[in-house]
Amino acid sequence: MVRRGAIAAVQVLGLAVWFSLSAVVPSLRNDWGLTAGGAVWLTASVQVGFVAGALTSTALNLADRVPPQRLLAASAAAAAACTVVLALFADRLGAAVPLRFMTGMFLAGVYPVGMKLMASWAGSSGRGRTMGVLIAALTLGSTLPHLIAGLGSLPWRGVLLTAAGAGLVGAVIALVFIRPGPHAAPAAPARNPRYALTMFTERGPSLVNLGYFGHMWELYALWTWIPSFLSATGTATGLPGSVEITVFLAMGIGGAVGCLLGGWGADRFGRPPAALAALLLSGLCCLLSPLFFHAPPLLLFAFCTLWGAAVIADSGVFSTSLSEVADRRYIGTALTGQTAIGFALTVISIQLTPLLAEMVGWRYAFLLLAPGPLAGALAMRAFGKVAIPVPARRGNSETSSLRDDDPLGALGREPR
Repeated sequence: MVRRGAIAAVQVLGLAVWFSLSAVVPSLRNDWGLTAGGAVWLTASVQVGFVAGALTSTALNLADRVPPQRLLAASAAAAAACTVVLALFADRLGAAVPLRFMTGMFLAGVYPVGMKLMASWAGSSGRGRTMGVLIAALTLGSTLPHLIAGLGSLPWRGVLLTAAGAGLVGAVIALVFIRPGPHAAPAAPARNPRYALTMFTERGPSLVNLGYFGHMWELYALWTWIPSFLSATGTATGLPGSVEITVFLAMGIGGAVGCLLGGWGADRFGRPPAALAALLLSGLCCLLSPLFFHAPPLLLFAFCTLWGAAVIADSGVFSTSLSEVADRRYIGTALTGQTAIGFALTVISIQLTPLLAEMVGWRYAFLLLAPGPLAGALAMRAFGKVAIPVPARRGNSETSSLRDDDPLGALGREPR
């Protein structure tokens, strides 16, 4: 429990730098004369950097060859250092973008490595809940800068330094308290970066990845632009606290609850049904967003909280499923390859959403995101059809979602 708690804490603290600059965009508009296009690149450059870092890690099999706690600590510290340099020395967009790119590169050693470590501390029957805790931590960490910006009157440089300080604390925790668990996969015998592609020749991993890609099309574009959506509603002044506090409560706290529910559902009902329910609900929220644009503030807040829970509830399910159906020797490579492609897609949806908003207004902008979760739902429905049911354990209140000799056993709902 202590080790898993430490891994989750590192995700909260280490990932606080992710959206640190996005949370202070209004201040940067005044200080730097930041345009809408510039604001896009403050987030997109992190995503591109993450993809570059993930591809590098995959090519070198870093997640499977380097002691994961050391890779996690070094990556969190390096991402925090980039943020400190930006806060102290950057005075224009041209200086910020390369630093944000490097931040994203180093974050590729925080999130996927954290997934591998968390999976190593969970047996198959409780892995969904365990991964749900990890993604809940990611959600809180990603939205933490909005809380920092919303609670006080810190200047934007202070917000960045606070987030960087959190990242450095996370690096120390990783180095001192985290070790791989008893369910850790054996070390990769040799570099095999091809596995990031060859896993797509296997039906189970390919369907899980397709579901994940649909999920990612929506997730980060929503997290990036929900403040703009709320500010444009005309009812922002009636929301709980500021827009920043509302984003933290709806996307952060609501999202964390969604992750825990998604993990519980994955263990209780099976991986495909849990993911399918979340994808359909978040897709429905995309389609309904124009109707709630002019809703009363409390109703709008409730809708955003439901959306915040649904959009992230399935993220841990995809990680869990892939860790169960991929080659155990290359789980780190598989998870890193999955996230690399998924984050590459986020760059496109993050760029296109404000362009659509300029044409049709923010009321209809999130309709662009609906095809992602709906396509992902189709993939996870197909994933469920290749499932192999696993009998419940005798004499134990838990049920097994994965047989040791049958990695596909995790795919289906266990009979009751």
